[in-house]
Amino acid sequence: MKASFNELIRDPRPVVVDFHAEWCGPCKMQSPILKEIAAELGEKVKIIKIDVDRNQEISSRYNVQGVPTLMIFKSGEMKYRQAGVQSKSQIMSVLSPLI
Repeated sequence: MKASFNELIRDPRPVVVDFHAEWCGPCKMQSPILKEIAAELGEKVKIIKIDVDRNQEISSRYNVQGVPTLMIFKSGEMKYRQAGVQSKSQIMSVLSPLI
């Protein structure tokens, strides 16, 4: 995963990166929202989950200090970053202009 993370975020489609942890209650609330977005947008967007405990190198590279933290990349460029649970409408308002 670590070697290919840079490749994943270089996708020309928006890439939503969900930095989460198994023990995190709010992360469990974020997951179904992302699944709903994935179902609605299909191939227009890519959603990947990064477990901060298993991927400490990536988490520290992006200075992730709280979970969940969502980042949206397009063609390798970070377009959005926010810690805490994000609503579907918040995420969609960021994704819409990028699609």
